[in-house]
Amino acid sequence: MSLKDKITSLLFSPKPQLEEEEEFDTVQASVTEEVTQTQTNGILDQALLELPSEHPIHRLYDQRRKQSGYLPSPRICLDEDGVLPPELLQREKNRIQTILKGMCNARLKEAKGGKNKGGGKAKADPKGKGKGDGKKKKKEPEEGPPVLDALPCFILSADKLYAWLIVFPPIGPGEELSRDLLYQALMEHGISFGVDTRLVDRLSRDEKRYFNLFLIARGKPAFDGKNGNIVDHFPRVIERVLEVDEFDQVDYTALNLIRNVKKGQEICRLIKPTEGEPGRTVLDQELPAKSGKSVPLPKGRNTEISDDEVSLLASIAGHVEFTGRSFQVKPVLDIPGNVDFSTGNINFLGDINIQGDVLSGFTVRAMGNIQVAGAVEAGSTVEAGGDLVVVKGILGDGTTVIRSHRSVFSKYIENSTIYVRENLQTDCIINGHIYCDGEVQVRSGRGSIMGGRIWAAKLVSARAIGSQSECRTAIALGGLPCTNFEREVIQHELKGLEMELERLECQLDSPTKTSLLSKTRMKLSVAELKLKQLEDDLADIQMELEQDNNGRLECSIAYPGTEISFGDEMVRLRHESRQCVAKLINGEIILM
Repeated sequence: MSLKDKITSLLFSPKPQLEEEEEFDTVQASVTEEVTQTQTNGILDQALLELPSEHPIHRLYDQRRKQSGYLPSPRICLDEDGVLPPELLQREKNRIQTILKGMCNARLKEAKGGKNKGGGKAKADPKGKGKGDGKKKKKEPEEGPPVLDALPCFILSADKLYAWLIVFPPIGPGEELSRDLLYQALMEHGISFGVDTRLVDRLSRDEKRYFNLFLIARGKPAFDGKNGNIVDHFPRVIERVLEVDEFDQVDYTALNLIRNVKKGQEICRLIKPTEGEPGRTVLDQELPAKSGKSVPLPKGRNTEISDDEVSLLASIAGHVEFTGRSFQVKPVLDIPGNVDFSTGNINFLGDINIQGDVLSGFTVRAMGNIQVAGAVEAGSTVEAGGDLVVVKGILGDGTTVIRSHRSVFSKYIENSTIYVRENLQTDCIINGHIYCDGEVQVRSGRGSIMGGRIWAAKLVSARAIGSQSECRTAIALGGLPCTNFEREVIQHELKGLEMELERLECQLDSPTKTSLLSKTRMKLSVAELKLKQLEDDLADIQMELEQDNNGRLECSIAYPGTEISFGDEMVRLRHESRQCVAKLINGEIILM
């Protein structure tokens, strides 16, 4: 019964439940057997060498069959057991076919050459007399059929890791294949490593010993050692991306920019390289192997290497950061409450984690990241060498200044001046003065920008810009906003120093006046040098800035009173615009 009939009878014939289960198990076993057989056949087909009808092996086969009667057909399969890698089979197929053809032609030529078992040939006339010597030549006996012993032939793979055997049968009353003949042939060819002795022992009795290819020896491949590796316990790159939940709210406490580490805690571990394992060919020749390369532990500031030299440990408690080449531990200053009169102004070389608010009139500066769990109040100053996170927002009064040399994340920004070298993300900006060298994203929460001036080098993206009351909201794009902010700060400082110098010069001469004049003139000179250097740098890249007009504005709705500018080009919206996109194309601001 065919497989199809079995399944049909199982599905539609009424049988007791036990019989149905037995029948199902039988059919399932048949299907599994057929699938396995199909997979095995696929592997063998890949290893099987197809020989054309004109191949010389068929002539040798016919010659042997006439001599001995029945003989299994030639079968050239590189891998009967399915143990060789497919890429090796693909690589060796054509090569073995060429070598095999040469061997068969040589055997045919030898069989037609009239050699006997001892290798002798018909003798020539010792006197050298030819047909025209005038005398009657003595008739010599005709030479009989050649007598040749069985001939084991070996084919080595290109890398000499594998050796295949094919045996040509004897011709005439020659010696059949024997175990001693095989071992003698292996010795003559130098094949001594990885020989399949069981195959050698049974091959002399196997009826398929002739015109079949056998994998007679397998060498040991060389394995190169693995390179050393570093397993990190702290991420090298901290993703500063805020995710918006289903209520369109952002959890600013989930950034976790400060990765705390305890003293003696492991930062990363070294996986040492391994030694290479040499191999051997079937000719018992050694195959060299390369050893793995070692990698150094990325040791940085405030870290140390363990005694066994496999671990990088923190030498102090603090915040782990990867600087591009090494891990370093920055000290973390943890403020359990507010920054107020109990703490005073804070100036710290590492990271600062503030559990409360930054109260009005206080200053917080850090070389690393600053995280504020509360709010930054009016009249305060915060400057971070890394990222700044303010969970509850920044509430200024026009004098609040925030600086970050990376990115700023805040719930809201109101009446504050923000200087940010990378990106800014917030829910709302009200009457803010923003200088951003990257992107300003105001899409979460209310997603509105009302009043003030936003200057972003790359992108301003918000839901709503301006208000229905047509309050003036300026959006500037392109250029170098942070550099411009620095110039404004220096110009403001210069103006103050000039006024101070004029005030001092009006005072009566005194030692105090002389000292203050000297200090003020020194500060004035330094500020002038800074301004000159800054303006020179701006002049050098002015042409590049004019050609680079990659700034872009995207908003769902822009209200009248919104001003959009690219350098000297400016447009003021007179009407409400929805799904607004603004770009500078060919020197003209285009609203799409």
